[in-house]
Amino acid sequence: MTRVLVVDDEPTILDSVGFTLEKEGFEVLSARDGTEALRLARDRRPDVVVLDVILPGLSGREVCRQLRAESDVPIIMLSARADEVDRVLGLELGADDYVTKPFSLAELVSRVRALLRRRELDRTRRNVLRAGNLELDLSRHEVRLAGKPVRVTPSEFRLLELLASEPGRVFSRDELGRHLWQTQYTGGERAVDAHIVNLRRKLERDPARPGQLITVRGIGYALAGV
Repeated sequence: MTRVLVVDDEPTILDSVGFTLEKEGFEVLSARDGTEALRLARDRRPDVVVLDVILPGLSGREVCRQLRAESDVPIIMLSARADEVDRVLGLELGADDYVTKPFSLAELVSRVRALLRRRELDRTRRNVLRAGNLELDLSRHEVRLAGKPVRVTPSEFRLLELLASEPGRVFSRDELGRHLWQTQYTGGERAVDAHIVNLRRKLERDPARPGQLITVRGIGYALAGV
């Protein structure tokens, strides 16, 4: 059974989200603070984490940062703020999606299922994409740079997958966003930019002078093919 860890300090949200996910056939783990969330994530290894930003003790952002340093589990952040800066900050820490409170339970379930579908598609593909010294193994969901493994999040992998499918081609932020979230809603251009910033930290010798992930001003991004 697919396991979802729900982390929120508001009992009504924890109960309603947990009840809805269980009705949809998920196994639900619940935590009301950051410390408990990390313990459950490490001990029970959920398939998806739904994580509130504001928590007692360790904040949701800190939980996200620590989880992302040791795991590629898909993470959906919850926040009462609709501010794009707040959303982008969560994505920069490695979150895969962002939902603003108050939210529809049906929408949240849909976001959880979408992340799981994308992960399963990545795992079942059997081919390898290459661009210069960068290699993406689509069946194993692995990235290697000059033969060395690079840890990326599910969303970062999906972004690289599109860019590596046509090295040298410039993809607009809108194209990248629609591919990333599989919807006409792309989460804003800055959300795509946040993922690119994260990838440059992992792939570039000097992120301030990128040679792999190229910015084409006013248009979007391209992955160098050589």
